[in-house]
Amino acid sequence: MTTALTLSGSIRQGSYNRLLQAHMGRKLEAAGVAVNAIDLSDFDMPIFNEDLEPDQVPEAAVRLAELWRSHDIVFIASPEYNGGVPPLVVNTITWLSRQKPSVFRHAVFGIGGVSSGKYGTIWSLSHLRDSLSKVGALVVPTLLGIGPADEALDANGDFVEPAIIRKVDQMVHELTHFRRG
Repeated sequence: MTTALTLSGSIRQGSYNRLLQAHMGRKLEAAGVAVNAIDLSDFDMPIFNEDLEPDQVPEAAVRLAELWRSHDIVFIASPEYNGGVPPLVVNTITWLSRQKPSVFRHAVFGIGGVSSGKYGTIWSLSHLRDSLSKVGALVVPTLLGIGPADEALDANGDFVEPAIIRKVDQMVHELTHFRRG
């Protein structure tokens, strides 16, 4: 069975990106994928510093790397901070990029984000796509930049705009049909 790991680059309670993570998890499960939703607050890692290598690599980075390597799909729901990728996501990717073998060369990756702004994290997602691609990740073409959040979601955390619903369905299709060579 195909497996997916989902995570949110926001660990605050009530985060729109946690809602996106949960929504994508439900959609992937409906497509027959076994989903493992994780919380990055369970993987405490200091700000990356090469001086910590090789003797002080956080155990959380090693555990998280094993999770990424063991799934066929990785979906990252990420907010946008000042037009860029949030520090939690940058730090996570940086620590994971140092783990051997690479955690980016097995899974197919999907990225999306929800924000209160009308551009819906699209600037951040383009940076995130670039970073992931540079470390060897295969990122599906569809980007889920969703905003403004208060107009995009209903009380259950489901999307109401037909265009967003189509993009979510397209991403699920891509994630379940793209394969690494």
